Amino acid sequence: MSLHRYLPQTEQDIAAMLADCHAKALDDLYCDVPTELRLKQPYDLPAEMSEKEVRDFFAKMRANCSTLTCFGGAGFYDHYSPAVINSIISRSEFLTAYTPYQPEISQGTLQYIFEYQSMMTALTGLEVSNASMYDGATATAEAMMMCVAAARKKNRVLISATVNPMVADVVRTYARYHKVTLEVIPEKDGVTSVEAFHEMMGAGDVAGVIVAAPNFYGIVEDYTGWAEYCHERKALLVMNCQASALAAIKTPGEWGADIAVGDAQSLGMPLNYGGPYLGYMCTTKALIRKMPGRIVGATKDEKGNRVFVLTLQAREQHIRREKATSNICSNQGLMALYATIYLSLMGPKGMQDVNALSCDGAHYLAAELAATGKMQLAYADKPFLHEFLMKLAPGVTADAVIAKAMEAGIFAGVKLADDLLLIAVTEMQSKADMDKYVSLVKSL
Repeated sequence: MSLHRYLPQTEQDIAAMLADCHAKALDDLYCDVPTELRLKQPYDLPAEMSEKEVRDFFAKMRANCSTLTCFGGAGFYDHYSPAVINSIISRSEFLTAYTPYQPEISQGTLQYIFEYQSMMTALTGLEVSNASMYDGATATAEAMMMCVAAARKKNRVLISATVNPMVADVVRTYARYHKVTLEVIPEKDGVTSVEAFHEMMGAGDVAGVIVAAPNFYGIVEDYTGWAEYCHERKALLVMNCQASALAAIKTPGEWGADIAVGDAQSLGMPLNYGGPYLGYMCTTKALIRKMPGRIVGATKDEKGNRVFVLTLQAREQHIRREKATSNICSNQGLMALYATIYLSLMGPKGMQDVNALSCDGAHYLAAELAATGKMQLAYADKPFLHEFLMKLAPGVTADAVIAKAMEAGIFAGVKLADDLLLIAVTEMQSKADMDKYVSLVKSL
């Protein structure tokens, strides 16, 4: 047996597989692809390199990259990732246990899924968590589908204008192709309009309502009475929440929500060109059969040992395809493991400390930036946790602030309009970083 880690198929292997496919050549497998779309020349690949040459090549590329102090947010945040996570995540009982469907050989995977579920239910205040979803946007779209499935004869869903626009776009795409009528509840002064909510609910044909906490502008909205109002009209309340923030603000369970969804990237996952991240979904027991994903339970084997096993698995290979509610695979399992380790290391106090540092820093920076006279809080009378929207003074543009900050090694925030800049602070930005930001704004 060769010691090579990668063993390509032999000509005999390929011939046998082609015969099973009733094909004569590999090109026959692509006969459905139009000729004009096929590559007609070899790949333009560089010459091969030794391992050292490859390492040197990427080291040189990395040396030419600059790392910015990140004050950007808009749904994805620069939180600290403890170094030990990568060591634990690489342990064989976790990394190599590919599938949880064979409990006798997958106890490592099943245990961390169980622990992940337990932590997420504690974080959201709801009864059941799945494991897991692709990202926060698709999790929110799946929650919309759950609302419609639970309502049966109603297919109208309301979504707040203060939900992250990127999330709303994905939900809108799902709605279009699943024949769901999606309507936007307008915002007023940075929060969802209660008057519009009541008016739109008046028709009585709403299956669900989707709101955000904190919302896209970083504001912590007051949803007192919303769940009761929805339930009186046989509708479900869905809350899209930033996972880390739930350690500090009122949970969806406390608000009376039926479903909590969102992105768990804030649980220590590095900002990495958009992923991989993790979507979470928690719900009440009443909706457990409508929820996509897996659920793991703890039990005992014949010897009395504590063991773990799948108690709900709604994937296509287990039930009729049209009845399946899950196609979530290994990548989301790996990121659920990442979140589990992070939460285990941080604990309740660590999570509260992260939010306290972020909140204190955000309020300090907002006040100092406003004191420059070059910008002010867009919604000064609204509470915020660690993210806030600044309205720039006449003559100052978001592009100018971002460009000036970039020169100083700072990513200043996310531009929402020429005169609007969305800024986030986490435990990663020091007071010196914030003072440097304020100083460059003064110089504009």
